[in-house]
Amino acid sequence: MTAASPARVTAAGWGWRYAGRRLPAVSDVSFTIEPGERVLLLGASGAGKSTLLAGLAGVLGDADEGERTGSLLIDGAAPESQRGRTGLVLQDPDAGIILSKVGDDVAFGCENLGVPASDIPHRVAEAMEAVGLDVPPRRPTKALSGGQKQRLVLAGVLAMRPGLLLLDEPTANLDPDGVAEVRASVERVVESTGATLVVVEHRTPVWVDLMSRVIVLAADGGLLADGSPAQVFAEHGRTLADAGVWVPDQDVELPMLPMADAVDASAPILSAESLAISRDRRTAVQSGLDVTVPRGAATVITGPNGIGKSTLALTLAGLIPEQAGEVVSAPSLAGKNGRRPFRWASRELLTRIGTVFQEPEHQFLAQTLRDELAIGPKALGWDDARTEAVVDGLLERLGLSALALANPFTLSGGQKRRLSVATVLAASPEVIVLDEPTFGQDRRGWISLVALLQEEIARGRSVVAVTHDAGVVEHLGGHRIALAQVDAA
Repeated sequence: MTAASPARVTAAGWGWRYAGRRLPAVSDVSFTIEPGERVLLLGASGAGKSTLLAGLAGVLGDADEGERTGSLLIDGAAPESQRGRTGLVLQDPDAGIILSKVGDDVAFGCENLGVPASDIPHRVAEAMEAVGLDVPPRRPTKALSGGQKQRLVLAGVLAMRPGLLLLDEPTANLDPDGVAEVRASVERVVESTGATLVVVEHRTPVWVDLMSRVIVLAADGGLLADGSPAQVFAEHGRTLADAGVWVPDQDVELPMLPMADAVDASAPILSAESLAISRDRRTAVQSGLDVTVPRGAATVITGPNGIGKSTLALTLAGLIPEQAGEVVSAPSLAGKNGRRPFRWASRELLTRIGTVFQEPEHQFLAQTLRDELAIGPKALGWDDARTEAVVDGLLERLGLSALALANPFTLSGGQKRRLSVATVLAASPEVIVLDEPTFGQDRRGWISLVALLQEEIARGRSVVAVTHDAGVVEHLGGHRIALAQVDAA
């Protein structure tokens, strides 16, 4: 795989404030990245990492979208004029998918760059193989799992063979094998092309040995650290961990709850026998499942990408119908229409089963964080004092108080995830179903979320978590549902 010459990046006092926000998302950033350098860009959630990548990709918009300060240049020119030199993989894979078929989507960037039509099929096949996306090119993009979508958008960028490769949380929704594949594919690409690489990633141990440099953004502007990985982590490890950066070999100070094979399943809060699950009501992604969700404990759903974890979670939550079998609740949780969650009205689900979706934006409805968190309590008829107490408590607990009046869609990925969890907790449901609850979290955000879930379990609530995060499995403990690949008949 070949590429254009590697790009040079310079920032001098650069910053960006989104329209409608009082404080800048990032400010006073200065550095020079030489051609071919491999940079791990770190910082606490909300420090401006994704904003900086968007600035480098030239996609922040004009003065109507926000206000910039200082300068940010690629090879001495504005990023907006260098888009053919830059490939950006966004934090939200859905935002990077354009076309309805996998092969067409991978080819889209090449076509826009005017790559000869005869070269494109080879580039598409090469890029899909590099990221381990083993699906037919005509597979509908909407049929892909979250992890497969992440590989798809990375393949589309790699097919363009950019001189500057920008990756924003490229492994966040991948299973361990997928993480290793994407990490290896990126290494192959930068070694064969010499492209300049900038990666935003909370999984520092996955990437640190590939990187020549670590740049850490400070939450209040400027840089917290800049140097080789060994130097930065040795000299600033404790400070960085306290600031929210995932530092290799820095332990999390939370109890690890045991995975209990003997969890009391005699009176589960949810259960199903011979369950078959499907997104399209035609093709089962799993069948013959006997599932129990113990009361007052965690149930962790694990397995490789595309195996049906999210589909199972949504089925247990009563949001999509079973293809075969029935999910039933404990009698104490039954609604007006019986014990089958799929038949419950939305108001009944609100206090019984709350769901945090894999994509946080799919559950945002209001213009501010405060209003977003108040939706559930108001729907339940709580008075203003009770509602405000719950909202203020969640904002404070999850580090979002300073953003109470911000629009949810302007938050960083990690902040969006914390808000999406908080919107569900605000209504105090008996069962909490979460799809990748720690996606995009810095160290502090991760600890806050996991500690909060541990407290919910201690209160007797039942938690169901889909996760690839081994730390979540270890710290929540409880019951485990490990989905396996269904053998073709």
